Amino acid sequence: MKKFFLLLLTFGATLTSIAQAKGAKIGYIDMDYILENVPDYKEANVQLEQKAQKWKQDIEVKKNEIAKLKDILKSERALLTKELIDEREEEIKFLENDLIDYQQKRFGSNGDFMIQKTAIAKPVQDQVFTAVQDIAEARGYDFIFDKSSDLTMLFSKKSFDISDRVVRMITQSEKREQINKKQLKTNEAKEEEKEKIEANPALAERQKILEDKKAARDKIIEERKQSAAQKKKDFEDKRKKLLEDPKGNKTGTTIDSTATNRTASENFNKIEDAKLAKDSIKASKEASRLKIIENNKKTLEERRKALEEKKKKIAADKEAAKTKK
Repeated sequence: MKKFFLLLLTFGATLTSIAQAKGAKIGYIDMDYILENVPDYKEANVQLEQKAQKWKQDIEVKKNEIAKLKDILKSERALLTKELIDEREEEIKFLENDLIDYQQKRFGSNGDFMIQKTAIAKPVQDQVFTAVQDIAEARGYDFIFDKSSDLTMLFSKKSFDISDRVVRMITQSEKREQINKKQLKTNEAKEEEKEKIEANPALAERQKILEDKKAARDKIIEERKQSAAQKKKDFEDKRKKLLEDPKGNKTGTTIDSTATNRTASENFNKIEDAKLAKDSIKASKEASRLKIIENNKKTLEERRKALEEKKKKIAADKEAAKTKK
C-alpha cells in the first residue's frame, strides 16, 4: 500500500514538473457524472431498471411457488406414500434448480443485467472519447484524465474539470440526431408489425377485420356529420328566407322569429352533437372490447403453451431420473 501511494505521489510530481517545464495544459473528466447527465443513457438506464424490477418480481413469484409446495408437502407428508413424497421432493428440487439458473441468467456476472448495462454505456463512452479528443484539439490540452477510473486523483481543481463541456457537446449532437432516430424507430416499429402480421395469417385476418370495422364506423360517423351539416345548412337557409320576408318586417315579428329560429338552431346543434358523441363513444368502446378480447386470447394461448412446455420438461426430467436410477 505504501509503495502504491509513493508511486501515485511520484506520478503526480512528474506531471507537475512536466506542466511547469513545458507549460502543459491538463484537464480531467468524471465519467460517472457524464453518464448521469446524458439523456440517452439516463433513459436507457431507466428502462433497464424497469426490466430488472420485472425480473426480481419473477424471482419472487418462483420463490413463493416453491415455498407453497414445501408447505403443502409438509402438511400432507404423513398421508402420502414414499413414492409420492419422492416425486414431490423431486419436483421441488427441479424448481429450485430452475430458480438458481434464472437468477444467474438475469443477475449473474455474465447475466442479462450486466451485459445490457455494458451495452448501454459503451455508445456513450465512445461519444465521450470523441468529444474529449475534439475538446483537447480545440483548446490545446496536453493531458486529460478520467477522475472515476482506477487512477486515484489525490487533488483535482474544479477549473480543470471539462465534464460539463463534454456533456454539452454530446447533448447537442443527440439533439441533431433525435428527429432522425424517432423517424427510424417509427419506421422500424411499422415494419416489425407488418412482418408479424404477414407471418401469421390468422392475425392478419383479424387485423383486416378490425380495420374494416373501423373504416365502416368512420364512414358512418362521417356520413352523419355530413347529414347534420346539410340539415343545419337547410335550416339556416330557411331561417334567412323567413327573415327576408317583407311581411315579417311589417308585422314586427322579425325579432321574435329570429330568437325562435336561433333557439331551434341551437337545440338542433346540441342534438346532433350528442348523437355524434354517443356514436364516437360506442365505437371507442367496441374497439376497446375487441382489443381486450384479442389480448385475453393471446395471453391464454401463451399460458397454455408455457404450461405444456413445463409439463413436458418435468416429464422428461422424471423419465431421465428414472432411467438413471
